[in-house]
Amino acid sequence: MTNEAAAEELTLAIVSRTGPRDRDFDRLMRAHERMVVNTAYRLLGRIEDARDAAQEVFLRLLKNLDQIEGDPKPWLYRVTVNVCNDHYRRRLPVREPDARRADPSPDASIILELEDRKRLLMRGLETLAPRERTAIVLRDIEGLSTRETAAILGIEEVSVRSLISIARVKLAKFVRDNK
Repeated sequence: MTNEAAAEELTLAIVSRTGPRDRDFDRLMRAHERMVVNTAYRLLGRIEDARDAAQEVFLRLLKNLDQIEGDPKPWLYRVTVNVCNDHYRRRLPVREPDARRADPSPDASIILELEDRKRLLMRGLETLAPRERTAIVLRDIEGLSTRETAAILGIEEVSVRSLISIARVKLAKFVRDNK
């Protein structure tokens, strides 16, 4: 079954249900789908892997909905990080081909430069240790607080600050070396 078919099957199963628990799940999934996919993409570097990870996250949400109290965001971030770490360990990084136009216009050259910077950041993230990558994605890219990041990772705030500092130094060096 393809990823799209599995996602469609999950969506149809959700839509066909009408209980309050199912409506809660549907509401939570719609409210947090973009956050989960974006975080997974930033951790994994490939949209296909991010969609697979998000699907797994929401299946876990469906199974554990009754156990989640209060704001589901920390739980979703924690599960997303864990699922992405599992996916990352199972695959080898694949580099995307560098597709460029022959004679870009000024507007296109700006877009290409931004895309190059994004690719460079994604490649740089791949060079980080999993905990460093997770800390920098949650704190600097997703914009979570140090306290929230620490809670998701299950470590002290001082450890988060240390991981982020180390990751920033490594990313800066990677960017300098790969410009």
